[in-house]
Amino acid sequence: MIGYLCGMEKILDRFLRYVSFDTQSDERSQSQPSTSRQLVLLELLRDELRALGIDASMDGYGYVMGRIPSNCPDKGLPAIGFIAHVDTSPDASGAHIKPQVIRDYDGGDIALQGVPGLYLKPAEFPELTDYKGCTLITTDGTTLLGADDKAGVAEIMSAVEYIVTHPEFRHGPVCIGFTPDEEIGRGVAHFDVEKFGADYAYTMDGGAVGELEFENFNAASATIRIQGRNVHPGYAKGKMKNAIRILQELDSLLPASQKPELTEGYEGFFHLTTFEGTVEEACAHYLIRDHDREKYEEKKALMQSCVDRINARYGDGTATADIRHQYFNMRSQVEPHYFIVEKAIAAMEMEGIRARIQPIRGGTDGASLSYMGLPCPNLFAGGLNFHGKMEFVPLESMEQAARVILNLIGLFAR
Repeated sequence: MIGYLCGMEKILDRFLRYVSFDTQSDERSQSQPSTSRQLVLLELLRDELRALGIDASMDGYGYVMGRIPSNCPDKGLPAIGFIAHVDTSPDASGAHIKPQVIRDYDGGDIALQGVPGLYLKPAEFPELTDYKGCTLITTDGTTLLGADDKAGVAEIMSAVEYIVTHPEFRHGPVCIGFTPDEEIGRGVAHFDVEKFGADYAYTMDGGAVGELEFENFNAASATIRIQGRNVHPGYAKGKMKNAIRILQELDSLLPASQKPELTEGYEGFFHLTTFEGTVEEACAHYLIRDHDREKYEEKKALMQSCVDRINARYGDGTATADIRHQYFNMRSQVEPHYFIVEKAIAAMEMEGIRARIQPIRGGTDGASLSYMGLPCPNLFAGGLNFHGKMEFVPLESMEQAARVILNLIGLFAR
């Protein structure tokens, strides 16, 4: 352990400040970023970097980039980047977040004060027992927390502050990036890799301490629309086409075992995220995921074949599918540069952390960046139970993540 100390209270203050901003992204929006509210936090981060003496900018798409020059100019060191996203998931409200700070957690049930009778329970989330004695930040039960990925933002900013206030810390060029819209698969759609200037990068967007990932799902989204035909129910026989029931029928054609709640590891799935409609028309949104490229293509084809079966039964134009690719598995792009994974393992070991290399059952900005010429594994940020009211993050895990960032930068400067 090199012994870098970022200061847990400083990280906590940062994190609580960042989660106070409503930065929920919107997959229905066509703008970049998808919501203007994300820009408020991004502008703050740009200004905080500038206040630390860092040359930082924000472009028209909302990307914040900063760069710390090397203080080892004679070594020709590679530029290392660290990236986190500011948006929160559309799956749960990100407005008016009221975090609870539980100090010296006793291992018992935690009451989420915003909803009477709602508790975060070790019986339901046994990983809680790993954090007895720690400081936990939870939701109050009315919103998500935003540790995905404002924990990563706070960790990067804490490491940056350490670097600029400790000139004796030797480092090569360090690049900092904050992005919008990661949660809707468009986080780096307009990211200027050349301007960012990193040779290698890491996203701070993982879960529990020790997580290290360099492979992820191949991902697509699918929007299914059903055009029904409404007729007075008293005279509907042979005439009515109930769009709600037809959409339910289409959903039943998908493999029952391939749902997120029934899969793990490398197993892919179809995830139904929204379902709404009337007799006249109905709409559903799905996420399509698989680590295996061939199985991923098969899943997209299966979704289309279900639409075709519905049209064959109820008439052409009854069902339509808008299937859009989001990102590919980054493994093939990172493996040729496997030493950056080995550096991350070593940086964790310096903190007494055993790296747990595993596939991401999701995606990160790093997946797309790796295909854009910037190999970019994903490191833990410390949070758990993302995207919902049971989300929490241990403060100690955030400090460990900030230390790992500094360890990595130091390793690349050797």
